[in-house]
Amino acid sequence: MQKFKIVTDSCVDLTAEMAKALDLVVLPLSVTIEEKSYRNYLDEREIKFKDFYQMLRDKKTATTSQVNPENYITAIEPFLEEGYDILLVTFSSALSGTYQASLIAKSELLEKYPHGKILIIDSLCASMGQGLLLKYLADMKQQNASLEELVLWAEKNKQRMCHLFTVGDLNHLRRGGRLSYAKAFLGTLLKIKPLLHVDMGGRLVQTGAVRGRRQALNKMVERMVQTIENPEEQEIFISHGDCLDDVIYVIDRIHEFMKVKNIVFNYVGPVIGSHSGIDTLAIFYLGNDRFTPYNK
Repeated sequence: MQKFKIVTDSCVDLTAEMAKALDLVVLPLSVTIEEKSYRNYLDEREIKFKDFYQMLRDKKTATTSQVNPENYITAIEPFLEEGYDILLVTFSSALSGTYQASLIAKSELLEKYPHGKILIIDSLCASMGQGLLLKYLADMKQQNASLEELVLWAEKNKQRMCHLFTVGDLNHLRRGGRLSYAKAFLGTLLKIKPLLHVDMGGRLVQTGAVRGRRQALNKMVERMVQTIENPEEQEIFISHGDCLDDVIYVIDRIHEFMKVKNIVFNYVGPVIGSHSGIDTLAIFYLGNDRFTPYNK
């Protein structure tokens, strides 16, 4: 029987308990805050997520760096030594260098283990969108699907992992090059909230804007209602930048409009949170949102 492990990175933003139940190997990426580096373990062993967001509220600057191929080699090599094949699923290549680093690691590892098998998927997803993709793949693995069957399913369906989100502070998008200084300043002054999603190429795209936080959240739920497929069969994921009251509001709105199988929520971890900031809220589900923009 084929033995393989599913390996990913901590941008999945799943809870540690979920990752363990799904038998995922999760490589922790790193964040640096005032010259001190923390690894983004899902169990928060080096930095508590609530503490991270308090640091952002205290105006401390958080930065991230590209993952090193050696990190992948260290994580994967013990499993190759034990005869496992590897399915490696990375954060979107349009948002990070993790995919390129994984290709370098694969090349080096296969020189040493020529009979090993390492298949890599560029998820084209972010945060719990990537986590949702991994949830589907891990469930298939637990139902005895083969490594190749998982890859085929992922390549066919990864662009159906819809990401709808908004942010609390436009200046985080400005610092990341997603918004001009003038737009960020004016938007903040007028309390404009952007509506964003992840497009077919795995890029963050602003698709609209509304005035006011609740209007943004309502618009996201409306868009979800328009684009979700078979909601009663789906597990919906929500990630947030320390704004639990808004999560509860969105969950109530979802239940008001449709019946879904389950809703799971968790923090946006420090790595993505360094770029998205406080009060980010994102909804993830299977649908067709990546194909069309918001109605403006």
